[in-house]
Amino acid sequence: MKKFNAFIYTLLLFTAISCKKDIIEQTEGIAALNPTTTDINAGDWKTILLSSGAEIAVPAPLPITNPLYIGELNEIKGLQQNISKDQQKQITYWAAGGLLRWNEIMRELVAKYNLPPYQNEDGTYPFPQANNPFAYPLFPFSNPPYAARAYAYIAAAQYDALVAAWHYKKMYNRPAPYKNTTGINAMVTPTDLPSYPSEAAVIAGTTAEMMKLLFPTEIANIEQKAASQQLSMMRAGAATRSDMLAGEALGRAVAQKFIARARLDKTGTPATIGNPDSWTKLTDNALKYNLTPWVSLESPKRPPMLPGFGNVTPILMPANDLIALRPGPPPASGSAQLSKETQEIYDFVKNPSRENIRIAHFWADGVGTYSPPGHWNAIAAKDFIAQNLSEVKWSRNMALLNLCMMDAAIITWDTKYFYFNARPCQVNPAIKTFTGTPNFPAYISGHSTFSAAAATVLGYLTPARAADYNNMANEASRSRLVAGIHFRSDCEEGLKVGKKVGDYFVARGKTDGAQ
Repeated sequence: MKKFNAFIYTLLLFTAISCKKDIIEQTEGIAALNPTTTDINAGDWKTILLSSGAEIAVPAPLPITNPLYIGELNEIKGLQQNISKDQQKQITYWAAGGLLRWNEIMRELVAKYNLPPYQNEDGTYPFPQANNPFAYPLFPFSNPPYAARAYAYIAAAQYDALVAAWHYKKMYNRPAPYKNTTGINAMVTPTDLPSYPSEAAVIAGTTAEMMKLLFPTEIANIEQKAASQQLSMMRAGAATRSDMLAGEALGRAVAQKFIARARLDKTGTPATIGNPDSWTKLTDNALKYNLTPWVSLESPKRPPMLPGFGNVTPILMPANDLIALRPGPPPASGSAQLSKETQEIYDFVKNPSRENIRIAHFWADGVGTYSPPGHWNAIAAKDFIAQNLSEVKWSRNMALLNLCMMDAAIITWDTKYFYFNARPCQVNPAIKTFTGTPNFPAYISGHSTFSAAAATVLGYLTPARAADYNNMANEASRSRLVAGIHFRSDCEEGLKVGKKVGDYFVARGKTDGAQ
């Protein structure tokens, strides 16, 4: 019976993923990356965990007159002979940008693993185990906090690795293969960017190494994609084998710095999941603030999702500064304000408009999807394509975006479990939500906090779209009201907190040297 139920869950999961396929695949067939600038001085940009772009040594490449290097050029000429349709398809795919493609792959993986475990026969729930990831339930359960952290660690590692790569590109200044000999066809956009070490290999090596920690059951698949990226860019004439080897080694070395950091950020501790005694203390704290304590509305009752995630250590923002953003308590039980907000939600779900139904489903981002942080990654990726950014600028922008959403997750989960406040449908059982009820407390709204943080950073990165991003954030926040999932105070406070988190990363962006 358990295996059958797990099968049904998997079937529902892939149905949900198919609903998001239009967003994930919207970049198919786009032109090769054509940056307006190579950002050749990016090796001097401020890094995140590395002390500088020069921290990890990369040996000098062979001169272009060396017979071994000439042999590498001949290898590319051989690879370009009789290119098959599938090989050309792979070149076109990866030429659009490694950062873009790996971000799409990440969104697909988050959606694939965003599936709560089914209960055991005794009514308890199993937890995914990092030390046994292939056992049911598969590790990880990529819920919104986990997803935000995964997006952040990969984006940050990619950024530091590419800053290091640009440092050595400028230092060694070895031109791309198509500039060093005749007979090599440039199947990517020709630029003056040096090819050693290869940025494609840096991205592939960093991402593949990070996946061992974050999505261990996918590492074989990821390594295949990393090899495909590197071989495709060699075949395209963008880099030689030694360019690739140097880039991959650099990327994997940088990833190890982030993996070591991730192992110490408290995510994997038992306190992140909690236990019945700790959950009882959460109820006691809610009563102290005269609030209705949250309870799981699932049957059987499911343990609350990651009650200790608010204790996770941020990557950049000082933990004390982040927790200081925790807002005051929500409206108290029996208060006129809570009564007013509960009635408002009941009115929304009792008489839903077509527009409210639309935004509730568009921003739902629940089970089987790439989560709210993934939604904002999709929005950002679509806009960055039009800006013709270099790979290193792509990585810097994605790092700022995803680091801010990881911190938004931390402060949101800290606030949720500090107050442990009930959702509208618990206060008034007549409220029926449109898109299900998340299995964690209401205050503050995660969608609102994620969205305000993301909109703030994206508005800084693309000022011409700032008003649009702000409108999106407000709509995402409103979607939780009209769907019956959150009170107005949950959403309004979430927007305020998210804006403050975003402001921190805007200030960081203004001083990182990448303007």
